[in-house]
Amino acid sequence: MAAPETSTVGIAARRDAVLESALLTFARHGYRKTSMEEVARTARISRPGLYFLFESKETLFRAAFTRALEQDLGATESLLAATDRPLRERLADAFDHWAGRYVGPLGRDVTSVIGQNPDLLGEIVETAPARFADLITDAIAETSERASATRIAQTLISVSIGLKHQVETREAYLERLSTAVALLVE
Repeated sequence: MAAPETSTVGIAARRDAVLESALLTFARHGYRKTSMEEVARTARISRPGLYFLFESKETLFRAAFTRALEQDLGATESLLAATDRPLRERLADAFDHWAGRYVGPLGRDVTSVIGQNPDLLGEIVETAPARFADLITDAIAETSERASATRIAQTLISVSIGLKHQVETREAYLERLSTAVALLVE
């Protein structure tokens, strides 16, 4: 009985590795210029093996970006739930994971590819940022009234978006975002 579980785990790990390679390849070349051949080469998998896992480029694209957004939301939720840490630290870490890791040339490419292809990604391009905003608002509401928490969350999200276009490194993003959190959150 152990063999089927092992092969299932192996396929899942291989699928995850392919999705990570696909995300980077789509970010680097854009959706239109990325071929399944290029993704297969980057992922070190045969083209038939890639088609075994994903029936089309569109399916692969959607799966790669959906997985990344869902992982980011899961990490955000975990970081914010760690109430043994100060709220300011949890917020800075959540923003860093949600947006800070996408600072710099490759990060701008990821954001750009998402922005250029919302029709291919479906509703997650709206639901994921809304979920992030809700998580941030809920965390701030631990120490502030709800209306104030909503305004602070919206302001921090705006600051984060602006910083992604102003700074060149993740470290600079986190430093400036932490300053904004310190100014707005008790």
